Amino acid sequence: MSEHKRYNLHHHARLSVAPMMDWTDRHCRYLHRLLSADTLLYTEMVTSAALVRGGALRLLEFDVAEHPVALQLGGSDPQELAQAAKLGQARGYDEINLNVGCPSDRVQSGTFGAVLMKDPARVAACVSEMRAAVDIEITVKCRIGVDDQDPEYVLPEFLARIVAAGCERVTIHARKAWLQGLSPKENRDIPPLDYDLVHRMKGLFPNLHISVNGGIESLDAAQGFLDAGLDGVMIGRTAYHQPTDILGTADQRIYGADTQTTAQDAVLQMLPYIESHLGAGGRLNQVTRHMLGLFAGRPGARLWRRKLSEEAHKPGAGPEVVEAALAQVQTVIQNAEDAPSEKEQSNA
Repeated sequence: MSEHKRYNLHHHARLSVAPMMDWTDRHCRYLHRLLSADTLLYTEMVTSAALVRGGALRLLEFDVAEHPVALQLGGSDPQELAQAAKLGQARGYDEINLNVGCPSDRVQSGTFGAVLMKDPARVAACVSEMRAAVDIEITVKCRIGVDDQDPEYVLPEFLARIVAAGCERVTIHARKAWLQGLSPKENRDIPPLDYDLVHRMKGLFPNLHISVNGGIESLDAAQGFLDAGLDGVMIGRTAYHQPTDILGTADQRIYGADTQTTAQDAVLQMLPYIESHLGAGGRLNQVTRHMLGLFAGRPGARLWRRKLSEEAHKPGAGPEVVEAALAQVQTVIQNAEDAPSEKEQSNA
């Protein structure tokens, strides 16, 4: 078992980036960590079966720079999840999170994800077995309910069960999931958000660390939830598509640090990482696809995205593509700074 620094995850979980399939891989997380030293990061969901039965330990790879980082597991067999949690702890993860929120058909067919909202006793058994198997935190990410369930009744019972099993931290996606009739994408947008219910859960479970997830698109909104008494906020798609807006100032605004990271800073710090990845046989676009939103809403954003989109996938593409894209952005910024303002023009 690897030994590493212990983190105050209740502190870091004031803000977290949601686990997102095909998005929050290790390259994405490395970038996000450059932007924010404090935000808690999550892996994509990894199934316990893939680790325990499939031996796919490569799925656990991450860079030590990513700490604090949590492994999200999908599964429904308590013993198998316990074994997977052990593997995660041995690899150095700071937290193991159980997915009880994903509504995709593939997940349902494996009897895990959001369908487990219908079986809180099984979820509690899973938490209990994992809790007994490792000495890092076991957390849960869930919905407020599924299908025709009444969240006012099912969510308190669900939370009471997992708390009794040893869960001290939960992230609640403030929407129901509809297991039939809606796609995973539609399940992220169509069911109405019920933030008030999440706040009421904090009142019922004052000692449970509760983070809210779903539809949160700015640090202002995140701070509003924290000010209103919730313990944490998890942001998904906006943190991915506008990482500088969310993560670049998070340490300062959410954690009270005196630093913030610009998009340009992050690009320059990514260059050695890219060199290392290419040296290990990787491809440039495996990293740069996560960097497309760095300049979102800023001068030169379109040129940045176009250069990386058109060039990074080509055979032999290297850091020079990223450097050229950054140079284009810097030229746009410089030209904007050099251009006379409307006031100066009117006075000329």
